[in-house]
Amino acid sequence: MEFVMMVLPIFLIFFTGFIGQKVIGFDIRSISTAALYLMSPFLAFRTFYKHELTIDYVYIFLFCCVLSVSLILIVWITSKMMDAERSQLSALILGGAFMNSGNYGAPVVLFAMGAAGFDYAVIVMVFQSFLMNSLGIFFASIGGKERASLQESLQRVIRMPVIHGAFLGILLQVFSIKLPETTFHAVDLVADASIPTVMLVLGMQLAAIKRKRVPYKFASAGIVIRMVISPVIAVAILHFFPVNELIKAVLILQSAMPAAANTTMFAIQFDTEPDLVSFTTLATTLLSLFTIPFVLFLIGA
Repeated sequence: MEFVMMVLPIFLIFFTGFIGQKVIGFDIRSISTAALYLMSPFLAFRTFYKHELTIDYVYIFLFCCVLSVSLILIVWITSKMMDAERSQLSALILGGAFMNSGNYGAPVVLFAMGAAGFDYAVIVMVFQSFLMNSLGIFFASIGGKERASLQESLQRVIRMPVIHGAFLGILLQVFSIKLPETTFHAVDLVADASIPTVMLVLGMQLAAIKRKRVPYKFASAGIVIRMVISPVIAVAILHFFPVNELIKAVLILQSAMPAAANTTMFAIQFDTEPDLVSFTTLATTLLSLFTIPFVLFLIGA
């Protein structure tokens, strides 16, 4: 019951966006653009600015990279077997390879493992944010209706303000450059607004879904990869990593999280099967109410 009450606010925000879209009818793409180009850079900057890296974080970063690449390869093989189009491949990667390690995963870790586990969960969120805002944007771009080339997609990633915000945060953190308190307060305000805005956008997109536009066989594949295959691969990867049991538990739990809400924003922005991505995000989030407690039981949390 405690777990349900903890994730209830997430569903309430989704529901608010859903009702707002049904009753008022917003321009979803405009709100998504504002979240991606104006708010997310502040969140990326704050995340990297506030967290100093240690050797454990190097292993966590390597884990995130290996897991993401492994999932992308599995999605690619699966899509080939299912004769998926380029846009469907990109949508499956968005839904299958990137988990909601931030506004969902981090609170669950705090609930299950306390403050010590939460510190590691935040670092996972940092690295996943970096991968999602580079690889995620790349695949969203290359699979969009504009059918961007490899070079064009890479250029879009490089030009994204969220990448610039992340690197600026790293730079200031490495050189111990402190921002004035009033300036950082402004950063906090915009960064804090980005997560609920992205979740509202997901709720709006869910309200705009046309059922006939959702290829359910691809959605099913994405759901299985995200909720079942991802934690299994995580266990296999961690067999070779010299990290303590708490870190292992955090990483396995994070790998079992539903699809990240940000992927819906990317799909909307580049018109990369947004109905498929948003449906996968919703379905994995709903399923997580049953799968996450099971994973917590397996890892003994």
